[in-house]
Amino acid sequence: MSKALFKPVLNYCEHLCEALEHDYIKQYSPRRKEFTVSTGRKYYKILEDGSSAVAFVDKVNGDVFKPASWNSPAKHVRYNLLNDSSRHQCLSNADWAGGFLYLRG
Repeated sequence: MSKALFKPVLNYCEHLCEALEHDYIKQYSPRRKEFTVSTGRKYYKILEDGSSAVAFVDKVNGDVFKPASWNSPAKHVRYNLLNDSSRHQCLSNADWAGGFLYLRG
């Protein structure tokens, strides 16, 4: 599959990292945490300080998952970064500790 197809999803992952960093600074300024994107075969992994997985994002369709472990996402889709309203909701609810990824019933 063409790398050009993954570019919008990667850009939105970077926006999510910025939103997570902003949330952390808002709560704990002047301390900082760094959120980065790691590229895997099927998913982009959002990392906190390079040591813990915060979220997984499907590289093709932009689905956002809560981590089940360091290496794998949970089963249920939480958001979709390619859908405008879902992306907006994801970025506005983003909190550095990952609470925005819990399913609410």
